[in-house]
Amino acid sequence: MKSYMQKKETVERKWYVIDAENQVLGRVAAKAAHILRGKHKSTYTPHVDCGDNIIIINANKVVLTGNKLDDKKYYNHSMYPGGLRIRTAKVMKEQYPVEMVERAVKGMLPHTRLGRQMYKKLFVYADNNHPHIAQKPEKLEIK
Repeated sequence: MKSYMQKKETVERKWYVIDAENQVLGRVAAKAAHILRGKHKSTYTPHVDCGDNIIIINANKVVLTGNKLDDKKYYNHSMYPGGLRIRTAKVMKEQYPVEMVERAVKGMLPHTRLGRQMYKKLFVYADNNHPHIAQKPEKLEIK
């Protein structure tokens, strides 16, 4: 019996929408990464981008558990001396909720060319509105 290896030309992509309101950030990111990779399909092939498109709405209403709002830090460096910028999760949630969710999902994808290709199928929006109505996305529930 031969194993099935999917080709990138034969991939059928669907659109899914995840409502992140009152959902834990890590659970939302894990579910999104799982679908972006295509692991929910029986035709999953590790070396092919066979995942689906994900829309995450209400990123500003995502929840962090424990003391993460004060303790979790996000680091950026401009590559110039003294260019380190540190923000807490509270600042990120208030001012940059989209980037916070995007970083969480990106960290759960492979750190390769394939992972960068998968990441391009992620669309995050701070509020309830998104411009992808024409794609007829299916609603995904997070348990």
